[in-house]
Amino acid sequence: MLLDFGKLGSWKWILIAICTLTALFLLLPIVFIIALSFGSSRWLAFPPPGWTLRWYEELFADPRWIQSALTSAKIAIIVTILSVALGLLASFALVRGRFRGRAVLRAFFLTPMVLPVVILAVALYAGFLRLGINGTLTGFVIAHLIVALPFSIINISAALETFDPAIEDAAVLCGASPWEARYRVTLPAISHGLFSAAIFSFLISWDEVVLAIFMASPTLQTLPVRVWTTLRQDLTPVIAAVSTLFVVLTIVLMVATALIRKGTSK
Repeated sequence: MLLDFGKLGSWKWILIAICTLTALFLLLPIVFIIALSFGSSRWLAFPPPGWTLRWYEELFADPRWIQSALTSAKIAIIVTILSVALGLLASFALVRGRFRGRAVLRAFFLTPMVLPVVILAVALYAGFLRLGINGTLTGFVIAHLIVALPFSIINISAALETFDPAIEDAAVLCGASPWEARYRVTLPAISHGLFSAAIFSFLISWDEVVLAIFMASPTLQTLPVRVWTTLRQDLTPVIAAVSTLFVVLTIVLMVATALIRKGTSK
């Protein structure tokens, strides 16, 4: 039931104050980090005594940071492609399928979302050590894919559930094969779900740190692992610069997702 603010009287201002304080509580740490990335102090001191771009210059001049960023991007792109492809197949089975145990299978796919990441990381670490893929690109991709796939399934399944299968059947009656109907009719209709699945999969892989710490090796480290390692050794403002770029990238991708969803809902 929607609230009528006109009838709430003084309660309206209390609710507005609570929402404002909650937003400040969530956003102020991000604002502090962004400010620290432009501060002239050698340490993470707030408020900054002055302003400079020195830490961004050091960030882009250090090949270790660049290599870690490229590694993260490579893993995230591979995970995104696999997550969307597997999520699409799983969503068709869960939404269109009529078999026993469908609800159990859906719960199984969504388990990584509710399972503590540390427990999952320890289990994967032990298993990957036996398989000899710990600290490899394959190990990273599999680990990140496990936590990204549930988000793909949720987004694509939601899009499929709102799509009328009768449109696909009409395409088949007009002469298209079932696979051609899905490719030419269904996939364009659920493109917003596919795009959302891709964005979430990319961000989950890009930002993942717990699994990445267990999967990392001296020669293969993602950007979050590099941040974690540097943070333990030196409180340099370069970390704030990296964090700011993380925030900017996340905001850009989430805004793009919102705009696409808004465009498809018209």
